[in-house]
Amino acid sequence: MKAIVYHNYGSPDVLKCEETEKPTPGDDEVLIKVRAASVNLLDWRLVRGKPVFARLMVGGLRKPKRTRPGIDLAGEVAAVGRNVTQFKPGDEVFGVCRGALAEYVCAIEDKVALKPANISFEEAAAVPVAAITALQGLRDPGRISPGQKVLVDGASGGVGTFAIQIAKSFGAEVTAVCSTTKMDTARSIGADRCIDYTREDFTRSGQRYDLILAANARHSIFDYRRALGQNGIYVMAGAGGPQMIQGLLLGPLLSLIGSRKMRFFMAKVNKKDLDILRDLLEAGKIVPVIDKRYPLGDVAEAFRYMEEGHARGKVVITFEHNNTA
Repeated sequence: MKAIVYHNYGSPDVLKCEETEKPTPGDDEVLIKVRAASVNLLDWRLVRGKPVFARLMVGGLRKPKRTRPGIDLAGEVAAVGRNVTQFKPGDEVFGVCRGALAEYVCAIEDKVALKPANISFEEAAAVPVAAITALQGLRDPGRISPGQKVLVDGASGGVGTFAIQIAKSFGAEVTAVCSTTKMDTARSIGADRCIDYTREDFTRSGQRYDLILAANARHSIFDYRRALGQNGIYVMAGAGGPQMIQGLLLGPLLSLIGSRKMRFFMAKVNKKDLDILRDLLEAGKIVPVIDKRYPLGDVAEAFRYMEEGHARGKVVITFEHNNTA
């Protein structure tokens, strides 16, 4: 079977499509014939090995010990382990696993869910990490409730496009922060108001929000704090190195001062929340936004596009299986 591998950190040029052995599912795993996958910011950061602490996630400071990129996927169950009870061969599923950019992968049973019948494999592959991050960030540290004023910073990316829709499903009033060319997309998926960050700094406008979700934090933690109302909550779900360090070190300290809370957050994919997303997808309350599609052999180009930072929604990888795959 074909799989994307990399043996050294570096530019997308280190990514190679190679022939590898088809895996065999463990007792608690399902073997999935992958029909589509998607690329996340975390994927190319791990391939780049930057920031340096990202290398700890793949187990190697000099070279990656986990050499297969990719997390999100959708496909068909090809076989199941002996302890698997929730799925059978032929089921269409979506979820996460390590090394998802391959024709066949093994995923833990509790990390996948049945794919909604009303969406394609490509749409389903765009969902898991980005939508789980949006759902959990808004619901858990964000404590979202109906009628709140919610701002999504980085609203046009993978997490942001889901965050707009999920916040609306909770009954919130949503302000989306994005660039000029992406404001129409934000409005089309439910944003009540859009702010063009190239023309206006929302942290200095005087407007206050009950909840701010930074899908891609660009401002300092002090700027976000200034834009919160009384008892407001800031949730950092994605950021560059400096902002991430601020969130980790200063967030807990600033939360002790006054009523505004500053939370750093990392999503944890689980079947319960995948099932919640499936229900939202089936009801049409969330719709995946896909910017571009690339075949498996052009994964390096997909990573280059992601690095440019201009993706509108998700970047999806498509698969064409042959009879010998």
